[in-house]
Amino acid sequence: MKRIRKRKNIIPGFGLSFGITITILSLIVLIPLCSLIVFTARLSFSEFIYTITRPRILSGYWVSLSTALIAALVNAFMGVIMAWVLVRYDFPGKKFIDGIIELPFALPTAVAGISLTHLTTTNGWVGKFFYETFGIRIAYTRLGITIALIFIGIPFVVRSVQPVLEKIDIQYEEAAMILGADRRTTFWKVIFPELLPALISGFTLAFARGIGEYGSVVFIAGNTPYETEIAPLLIMSELQEFDYAAATSIALVMLAIAFIILSVNAVAQSIVSRRVSGLA
Repeated sequence: MKRIRKRKNIIPGFGLSFGITITILSLIVLIPLCSLIVFTARLSFSEFIYTITRPRILSGYWVSLSTALIAALVNAFMGVIMAWVLVRYDFPGKKFIDGIIELPFALPTAVAGISLTHLTTTNGWVGKFFYETFGIRIAYTRLGITIALIFIGIPFVVRSVQPVLEKIDIQYEEAAMILGADRRTTFWKVIFPELLPALISGFTLAFARGIGEYGSVVFIAGNTPYETEIAPLLIMSELQEFDYAAATSIALVMLAIAFIILSVNAVAQSIVSRRVSGLA
């Protein structure tokens, strides 16, 4: 009888690899996040509620959430267009543009914030045009914050949608057109359902990143209380005053918001994927 040889895996077995996974997640994710709960526990429940519901803190939450949501919606729309152009068309400089999309990932956020601020002030190239032509101020307003969040969030949508768009078989579109569908109907009925799960993922990542963004926003925001003061800046302000309990309380709320967003994203992707599979 031939002896059956067990296939050796390059990666260690489940027991060892699972243990490594849990260890890394604990050291990098779980333990640092649990420290927020430990520091926040120094406050009583009433003190915690008072800390996170002060008018200035609530205003910071609203500024961060509203601007991040608007920026993510803009990124969702523009990201699909950019991914479409990069996948469906060939033109000079395509590889350069494809590479430069990831620049916000590599560029220090403080550098992006300073650059955008100088560009959008009333003396900057863009800001001067909008102010003198339309009377619109960009820097030191919520509009400026939104622009900064669009800058740092657009790669998430493009890189989520682009691989899915590349894998869509062109024959499905040709079949739809043969059956009499125009380009608009083909896009919404054939292409868009395939892109939707990836688009939801990119939108959610851009939204979550925007809520917690600090470096690229703090310079262009102007940091006016109740107007352009973001939640991460309030955390830094509390830390500078050595009020660690208050800072961790605000951070814990931001963590809860991020967890809710990611949970909704997982549920939405699951529902959409099932519907797309059912249609297929």
